[in-house]
Amino acid sequence: MTGTDNLRNSIIDKLLTISNKDYLSALYQLVEKSSIDNDIVKLSDEQILMLQLSDNDIKKERLISQDQLDKSDLEWIKGL
Repeated sequence: MTGTDNLRNSIIDKLLTISNKDYLSALYQLVEKSSIDNDIVKLSDEQILMLQLSDNDIKKERLISQDQLDKSDLEWIKGL
């Protein structure tokens, strides 16, 4: 089972314990109006440029590991 499935099942378990009709109605409306699959996100020119730069970095293997990034962040924080 994936993390998404676990999260969905956890939400369902919690929903089954709610008996307040107004609360459930509000939750239903929230879920009903949020159709994530149909939403189209419009990216700004700057966001598109950042994604293109990122793709270029990946193609040219200009990458660092998460551990390296964490160490770099800690050094930067210490320098403040």
